[in-house]
Amino acid sequence: MTNLKNKIEETIEVIKTYTSDSYPIGIVLGTGLGGLVKELQIEHTIDYSDLPHFPVSTVESHSGKLLFGKLERKNVVVMQGRFHFYEGYTMQQITYPIRVMKFLGVETLLISNACGGMNPIYRKGDLMVMIDHINFLGDNPLIGRNADEMGPRFPDMSEPYSLELIAIAEDVALENKIKLHKGVYAAVPGPNLETKAEYRFLRAAGADVVGMSTVPENIVANHMGIRVLGFSIITDECFPDSLKPVSLEEVIAAAMSAEPKMTLVMKETIKRL
Repeated sequence: MTNLKNKIEETIEVIKTYTSDSYPIGIVLGTGLGGLVKELQIEHTIDYSDLPHFPVSTVESHSGKLLFGKLERKNVVVMQGRFHFYEGYTMQQITYPIRVMKFLGVETLLISNACGGMNPIYRKGDLMVMIDHINFLGDNPLIGRNADEMGPRFPDMSEPYSLELIAIAEDVALENKIKLHKGVYAAVPGPNLETKAEYRFLRAAGADVVGMSTVPENIVANHMGIRVLGFSIITDECFPDSLKPVSLEEVIAAAMSAEPKMTLVMKETIKRL
């Protein structure tokens, strides 16, 4: 684990050539959800490729930049593009930026993703706040020797998503007349979408939506004592009896059309922290 800490220190050393500020709030933007950047007062931008030990985004709509600036007068660091298991990265690589964020001062992490809706009351374009998740990725970023200086061997996951932050987000949504579901996110490896039988299985297992990200970042954030708030935009309806083919272009278009709602809820939540 000393090697991990050394890598983080090398990454931080490069970041410190841009900024020496502390950033208490971290944000991870998912597929088609980069619009929040327009609300950000950007002070520094670093390409992932310029950061030692950082993976590089390979998925369309993931810009691959680490942004530093202010949102609602608060210092924030934003991942404009994330990494996925299906890209061939290890769980440790996927979650490395979350480790770095902790060393930059992050205490609260907001995560967004695009997902498929399996709950029959959900519709394309709806917004969901994550209250729990199911890890069907077949791997875990904490497997291996534990980084004792970063977190416990067996971190508690009884509250993976902060109830306090969820309550704030619900208040914001209510005040702004935005429908905000509360539900369970299932993470699968991808990159293919699911079969009808798989959707039935995931729904029976207790999931409301399904996606290919977020859970590894959440696990590591909890390991390091960072509280998490997660948002999902339902980009397609995954109802087995009426399932239709969906393309990446449709997913991105649906995410972008619903993004203003998510941006508003995230901004106002941050304002109230």
